[in-house]
Amino acid sequence: MGFRSYFYRDIAVDLGTANTLIIQNDKIVVDEPSIIAIDRNTSKMIAVGKVAMQMHEKTHDTIKTIRPLKDGVIADYHAAELMIQGMIKMLHKKKICFFTPFFNTIIICIPSGTTDVEKRAVRDSAAHTGAKEVYMIYEPIAAAIGIGVNIADPVGCMVVDIGGGTTEIAIISLAGIACNQSIKVAGNAFNMDILDHMRKQHNLLIGERTAEQIKLTIGAVWTDLNDPPPDYAVYGKDLLTGIPKIISVSYRAIATALEESISKIDNAVLKALEMAPPELASDIYKNGIHLVGGGALLRGLDKRLHSITNLPVHIAEDPLQAVVRGTGIALKNKEIYRSVLMG
Repeated sequence: MGFRSYFYRDIAVDLGTANTLIIQNDKIVVDEPSIIAIDRNTSKMIAVGKVAMQMHEKTHDTIKTIRPLKDGVIADYHAAELMIQGMIKMLHKKKICFFTPFFNTIIICIPSGTTDVEKRAVRDSAAHTGAKEVYMIYEPIAAAIGIGVNIADPVGCMVVDIGGGTTEIAIISLAGIACNQSIKVAGNAFNMDILDHMRKQHNLLIGERTAEQIKLTIGAVWTDLNDPPPDYAVYGKDLLTGIPKIISVSYRAIATALEESISKIDNAVLKALEMAPPELASDIYKNGIHLVGGGALLRGLDKRLHSITNLPVHIAEDPLQAVVRGTGIALKNKEIYRSVLMG
């Protein structure tokens, strides 16, 4: 390993509302929840990622947990900087070195509906790590690259990326987004739907972490699954008595709870298809819709979209990592993907 490759490193970052992933040399080196814990008195960061998530909703007066991103963009600039720095320190700990490495290039993916102000916030946060070059790439384009699509081809490719804060729907052709829809309905909204369902239907108060676990374990959007998961035991607090209790919940109940949010995604997919030029529409009819992001793991989502659009629906082999892998490929081949990188 030469001097430059040892001290100057390039990384690709999927700065997500729910999770942040960092890839380096084709390997995912950081995969952590996008959350930090800080000391209220000193404003210093106590923990980041999984350790901070374990503290979430269990803190006392001197500790506060913060999710720096909301709806796919930075909501708390200072907390975002602390989180990015904390994630990068994790990267350093994985290497045995006597000097802190410098970053030559960082590529960060962003939602396609990001405003100029929001782009500047992302760019500045990354620049404060000391990187010489900071680029951004739209999430649907990164996802398409990550699932093996040649985005430069004159062939339409439709990507539906359901993340933590936003759902990105884009039709890509000739290394650009021909038409897209970006809605602020995604994984976090699903958690709130589940939380509300438990409160209204069972008088049970649960936390965000429990709602997330329910979604991961029995989350579904189709009420007639061929291989249904067993009912899930949910622990919470009875709203009437204030005493902890347990109830059993089925995947069908969760599908009902998520109906309103999933319907918004259905409508956004249909709207994107309506906007597509005829020639691109014919490509999509042949190639289908590609699902990526954590929301792609909801049981029955592919069947639901197929029933609505009558198009083939493909779930990415590893939907959670498709975006960061695509960002990593763009990082490795900067000259090839120069047209889709924003400085």
